[in-house]
Amino acid sequence: MRKSLIRILVFTVVACGLLANDSFAQQGPLKVFVLCGQSNMQGHAHVRTLPHIGMDEETAPLLKAMLADNGEPALCENVWISYLSSSGIKTGRLTTGFGADEEKIGPELTFGIYMQQMLDEPILIIKTAWGGKSLHTDFRSPSAGPYQFNQGELENIKKQDKDLAQIKADKEQATGHFYRLTLEHVQSVLSDIDSVYPDYDSAKGYELAGFVWFQGWNDMVANGVYPNRSEPGGYDQYSQALGHFIRDIRKDLDAPELPFVIGVMGVGGPTDKYGQDQQRYKAVHQNFRDAMAAPAELEEFQGNVGTVLTEESWDLQLTDLRHRDGMINQTIKQRKQESEMTRQQENQLRTELRGKEFSQLELKTLESGVSNAEYHYLGSSKIMAQIGRAFAEKLDELSK
Repeated sequence: MRKSLIRILVFTVVACGLLANDSFAQQGPLKVFVLCGQSNMQGHAHVRTLPHIGMDEETAPLLKAMLADNGEPALCENVWISYLSSSGIKTGRLTTGFGADEEKIGPELTFGIYMQQMLDEPILIIKTAWGGKSLHTDFRSPSAGPYQFNQGELENIKKQDKDLAQIKADKEQATGHFYRLTLEHVQSVLSDIDSVYPDYDSAKGYELAGFVWFQGWNDMVANGVYPNRSEPGGYDQYSQALGHFIRDIRKDLDAPELPFVIGVMGVGGPTDKYGQDQQRYKAVHQNFRDAMAAPAELEEFQGNVGTVLTEESWDLQLTDLRHRDGMINQTIKQRKQESEMTRQQENQLRTELRGKEFSQLELKTLESGVSNAEYHYLGSSKIMAQIGRAFAEKLDELSK
């Protein structure tokens, strides 16, 4: 898709659902939902991948819900969002562009669309997300206590002859920083909802109706913090920290029964379907997923904390196509080592090899379905849209 068409997709939007009128005036407390996490909560699905959603009859209804009658991304008149990230605060009616940048989406889009449909009333989304942030440090909440360096970390610091006192001071300053930023932004929006949602009726007030947590990558790959991560229980500290996070969020937002959804990391899809090249990660990935889901099993969280296994939204076809395309890249690399090759010759060879390896439909799927790396859910709007809907459905289930 040409850049001009991408701009049209992002910036030319029309109303989603009914226009604001008496039937959609605030009937009771305004429902407010908080979405929080790291890069995948930001969302790296480029809008150019939207058409791929419609190529599968099972997900085609998702695309229909995301688009207006003229085929352009919908601007939801009854869903407003305030989004804090590394680039600052962005507010407005929900549409595309509330992802990692103005040409991307995260789970917020379909979350808002489907939650509003289920409630049949206006809603407000408060989203806080930053790339590359951990729970063990960046989002660490007060009751988890200060970060404790393990013996292996201390030995490595000593071996590298680094200043332990300074490292501990830096860690203390970093600990909980993004937890506090999240609280500050949520409280700031709630103290001045009119600035985000112009039709807010202060006499009817608001209700914090749900919290979604979608984070994990930086903890999963932190082998220094979790030295036994390949063994069962190797991520127990994450489970404990997440339990503290849930309790502290509820306490600090004065919402003791706030429904809470954990978006369990699912990059790569179900581990029992991992290919040969993924086997080395299988134990670590599954151990981490189990640790993420564990707090929902605690007695105190029964009925008010739920999980969404985002692996269920993974696109196994894209994994297969990416693997096969990777083999083509290896062939090209080997050919280049055997003899010099111009960029034009390389492109010609890739076109030739792809033509032999893929059908026209497979090639179209590969080119339209992927816009980023695996750890960003392939930058696939098809995957991200299903995750957002699943978050909304789980919160609706918990609320009942």
